[in-house]
Amino acid sequence: MGIPAFLAELRSVVGTMPLWLSGVSAVVLDDDGRVLLGRRADNGRWAVIGGILDPGEQPADAVVRECREETGVTVRPEALVQVGVTPMIEYPNGDRSQYLDLVFRCRLVSGEARVNDDESLEVGWFAPDALPELDERAHERIKHALAGTDTAHFELTEHR
Repeated sequence: MGIPAFLAELRSVVGTMPLWLSGVSAVVLDDDGRVLLGRRADNGRWAVIGGILDPGEQPADAVVRECREETGVTVRPEALVQVGVTPMIEYPNGDRSQYLDLVFRCRLVSGEARVNDDESLEVGWFAPDALPELDERAHERIKHALAGTDTAHFELTEHR
């Protein structure tokens, strides 16, 4: 799938300048409590499933779409578990973006997990105590999804 059409059009105007974008992350759980992860094609690292919202798209719809596009599974968002801002990300082509990241705990509804697009090298289900190497942000997303609360976690950096 790669870069969405609206973003490619925007990049044709702004080049590699930093963009502020909205994104979703899905911590998908199956009936055994395992977490669905994808190994990204752009950097080879394992990560939770996620992506960019299309203009006008509802975040819950985006998380369902991203899971289906990337892994072939259908999910049901159960709770918004974390709201945060990513650090500035620089991609191999020089594009820079920072994201408002909305993290959803999702439940598997149907489908067999598989690599379903060109964004992933592999996908797999992992027990929470047997996760592959993940960056700290992915661990935080998973921790908040597994906490069992329906209250979103957020960082308050002002007014401490």
